[in-house]
Amino acid sequence: MSPRPELERRIEAAARAGTLLVASDYDGTLSAIVENPAEAAPVRESMVALRALASMPHTHVAIISGRSLADLARLTGEPDGILLVGSHGSEFEPGFARSLPEESRRLRARVASELEKIAEVGPGLELEHKPAGVALHYRRASRENAARARELVEGGPGALAGVSVKHGKEVVELSVVETSKGAALGAIRQRVGAGVVLFVGDDVTDEDAFVTLGGPDIGIKVGPGETAARLRIDDVDAVARTLARLAELRGAWARGAEATPIEDHALLSDQRTIGLISPGGRLVWMCLPRIDSSAVFAELLGGPGAGHFSIEPVDAKGEPSQSYLGDTFHLCTDWGGIKVVDYLDCSGGRSIQRAGRTDLVRTIEGRGRVRIEFAPRLDFGRVPTRLAHKDGGLIIDDSFDPAVLRSPGVEWTIVREGDHDTARGEVTLDDGPVRLVFRYGTGALSPAVVEERVRSEQTAAMWSSWAAPLRLPSVRPELVKRSALALKALCYGPSGAIAAAATTSLPECVGGVRNWDYRYCWPRDAAMAAMALVRLGSLSEGMALLDWLLGVVEREPSPDRLAPLYTVTGSHLGAEAEISELSGYAGSRPVRVGNAASRQLQLDVFGPVVELIHELVVWGAPLSAEHWRLVQAMVEAVRARWREPDHGIWEIRAEKRHHVHSKVMCWQTAKLGARIAEQFAGVERPEWAALRDEIAADVLEHGWDPEHGAFTGYYGGAEPDAAVLQVGLCGLVPGDDPRLSATVEAVEKSLLCGGTVWRYKTDDGLPGSEGGFNLCTSWLIRSYLLVGRRADAEALFEKYATLAGKTGLIPEEFDPATGRGLGNHPQAYSHLGLIQCARALSGGSVHEA
Repeated sequence: MSPRPELERRIEAAARAGTLLVASDYDGTLSAIVENPAEAAPVRESMVALRALASMPHTHVAIISGRSLADLARLTGEPDGILLVGSHGSEFEPGFARSLPEESRRLRARVASELEKIAEVGPGLELEHKPAGVALHYRRASRENAARARELVEGGPGALAGVSVKHGKEVVELSVVETSKGAALGAIRQRVGAGVVLFVGDDVTDEDAFVTLGGPDIGIKVGPGETAARLRIDDVDAVARTLARLAELRGAWARGAEATPIEDHALLSDQRTIGLISPGGRLVWMCLPRIDSSAVFAELLGGPGAGHFSIEPVDAKGEPSQSYLGDTFHLCTDWGGIKVVDYLDCSGGRSIQRAGRTDLVRTIEGRGRVRIEFAPRLDFGRVPTRLAHKDGGLIIDDSFDPAVLRSPGVEWTIVREGDHDTARGEVTLDDGPVRLVFRYGTGALSPAVVEERVRSEQTAAMWSSWAAPLRLPSVRPELVKRSALALKALCYGPSGAIAAAATTSLPECVGGVRNWDYRYCWPRDAAMAAMALVRLGSLSEGMALLDWLLGVVEREPSPDRLAPLYTVTGSHLGAEAEISELSGYAGSRPVRVGNAASRQLQLDVFGPVVELIHELVVWGAPLSAEHWRLVQAMVEAVRARWREPDHGIWEIRAEKRHHVHSKVMCWQTAKLGARIAEQFAGVERPEWAALRDEIAADVLEHGWDPEHGAFTGYYGGAEPDAAVLQVGLCGLVPGDDPRLSATVEAVEKSLLCGGTVWRYKTDDGLPGSEGGFNLCTSWLIRSYLLVGRRADAEALFEKYATLAGKTGLIPEEFDPATGRGLGNHPQAYSHLGLIQCARALSGGSVHEA
């Protein structure tokens, strides 16, 4: 049986709190009131629920009782993860009595002596000695004896200076330490940084705790009597049901049952950073000042307490619709009557300025009352975030970079939630739109010099004018256009780098540890993304990426030491670290920043870079001698190292191997390098052609496994790997070669499941399993075409196209068991794969180069 409706609604909200503190009294709450207090055993179901809650991320549990800490520990069994606090909040640690000053110990001895005499008034009067005081129980005394004892206490030891008197249910306690359950609850809240507190109690002394609660906190009174608590339940059995329901809801939330599907998050971009907006119009992810900086809004990975910026109608009925306005990143969230249009300002060329700033513009239109909540959390919530009122809006105090929210006309209430401030306000849309502008990089709250209408038009025009001349395929042209826009959005304008994805640590296995940081630039991935745009007719991204790469190579000791990934500004990454303060998407921990793969050897990096340059040569791009020297450097790096084992494209954190895919990319480097030499430099490089042939022979000899009748993931291995499809897609093995058909069938048989293709299914040393990898699915689609299986290619592509979320964006992976996306979002690989497939199905070349 569920708790009554109002309580159900409140605990549903508490279950989704970023950091939750659940605290309870003991007697009359977790345990029934009994004749002999020493026999007050806890209700088993309540303790099971509290233990379950204590085991969940960002969930803290405390029992605050009037009993001594030793007595409380004896009765509860000192459960792991649950904080026990005795003597109405004065006993947090064992041995508390020894820390009392000598004067207090003498006063306690006097109180005990006088209470012993009072206990002789008649039968049923019993003393309970505690470290800082003594309690007189009169539950088993006659009414006359109880009244007489209370009178003697109040006129005797209870009137002594320095003695605190607390009355409870058929007990009066005298303490030599001034304390209360409210003070204890406040101290615990401060210690754990709880944004929401739930406290349950039945006694008069519990009112000290109830009066400290406010905002989203929940106070629950057990049984009859006046109370400051806003909710009431009947008895200890109702307490058990309520705690069990909270544990059920909190556990479901932590496991992801309540998590918004990854693919349903929409993207905003100014080509400096990325914002992700949930289907309900909440800003849930934004790193500043760059895409690979620390997050200021991280609800996506830690719940509301990790930072969000929400706007919603007070009387919202149903879920809103969400869509982009044309070929832009102006996002409209529409509740029917009230809508919010969001964009990141790209006007005035600011997206390519090295020293620029970010402005998020949120315009609220329609009629009705709207609730707004502004809750930034600096450095993933690891730094206390303070907000302050200022004319024209709010400022974030003490941030490394200045940041403000311009919000004229909004009356804000700032509340403290744990270590952070949150601003809440409501506005009525009577006199036209309300416009909120979050500015990062300036402390100015004054109106912009260029009016918002002009900035909005310039920003929209930047995106739509870029998309207009794209050469779209006949298959799924609108979805291809949105994929191209997604790749453009992942470009870091000031440097030309292209990020692999917009996020970190969205899980490849919900609830697991396969959570990686993809907010950086992998030269391989970026070159593949830029090639997809070149083949749609946009060359500028490829040229800008090569400028970035030339700078990276110049800073390395030699080109063959090119790292697998860099920051978007071209520097090496710091050490991979974990953000313990964040609970992770759907409880998937750890949340990581940095990526240890940056220290790996990945010899496949050279192939896509040279292929991009070759593609630009074909399209007549204005390449220079610097680009020719870059080609020479890439080929010579392959000559120096192609015989070495490496970690491979999948970055498995294990020993290096001779990966077939890496060898094929080395072959691709030599093959296309020789072509560029003829087509661009007007010279022949026979030694590169010889290198090409030598690598090809090596792959055909060692990569083909005659026993299994297929190319395998690495030399001497038996396991299939989707990356070996590149032997055909790159042209090393022709489409009519039986070995390619056999390899396609092997990948299909072993790795295709539920319309998606896994990278591999071998043990990689990590717990859990991931989903199908969308890029691999695109490789199989094109491989089907290569071996003459067009019907299979078309059928699998239609499934691929359904992976796009409501706004056309695709994450890294897909789980056919749940029908939901996995991994970082949006993922460049997934979008470039869709573009390649649509072009191939529309008559374009399957392997392009």
